[in-house]
Amino acid sequence: MQRADLVELAVAAQRLESTNIATRISHFMGIPIEKALAALPGHWSTVVSRITRTALEKALDGALYSLKPLPRKPANKTHKLIAGVSGAIGGSFGITALAVELPISATLMLRSIADIARSHGEDLADLDTKMACLTVFALSGGSANNQESADTSYYAVRSFLSKAIGDTTNHIAVHGFSKEGAPALVKLVNAVASRFSIPVSEKLAAQTLPAIGAVGGASVNLLFMEHYQQMAKAHFSVRRLEKRYGKDIVKDMYIRIVKENVSRQRKKWSTAELAAP
Repeated sequence: MQRADLVELAVAAQRLESTNIATRISHFMGIPIEKALAALPGHWSTVVSRITRTALEKALDGALYSLKPLPRKPANKTHKLIAGVSGAIGGSFGITALAVELPISATLMLRSIADIARSHGEDLADLDTKMACLTVFALSGGSANNQESADTSYYAVRSFLSKAIGDTTNHIAVHGFSKEGAPALVKLVNAVASRFSIPVSEKLAAQTLPAIGAVGGASVNLLFMEHYQQMAKAHFSVRRLEKRYGKDIVKDMYIRIVKENVSRQRKKWSTAELAAP
């Protein structure tokens, strides 16, 4: 693998395995996200899951299939600006606004993800690319304390979604985006939503804090949008390298990079513990 591509893979691995949206939101609020989550009513996890599934379905209809497959620079700043406005609405009206605000945010995010995919040489007319764009919503990011090395969170998610993606792709290839193809697509949306609903719950918890309000809601949405833009950049970097070098080679190199990062982190912690009084 050429040095420039190896560096690109290392950057992608860092983003995919260490960039956690919950941590970023916690830093923004100044309190652990767990405290905000504890303030939500218990039944809201079910409600958020339902709203998340609906939002992804609407995003598919309103974003991914309306984009033209012409290569151009992704409009990340524009998407973040509009997402900030919708987040301000969510911050103003709290929990009750999620059913309205999340489909808007998800549609903007999916358009931005597709934009990034296109800038990495992906063909938006290709069904595999469309499924790869949807996959980004399942990439919530790893943890700075991630100890997993043999099976990274990124490739674990891709493995988790692989059957649903395969079934959906095969079904739609035969039936198209019709009612006959809907059950297979619903299966994939449900699989993605099961993971995406977790960061959505964290986002909702932050936006419903009394001190957050419209400005804070907009800021949380900007963080949310930027996070998934970073996930998309990393995801499509990996896909580009897989097409160039082969999936097995890239996966092996990726896991090696993660193992080395984990090893360095452990040594750093050990040194800090020895230096502690």
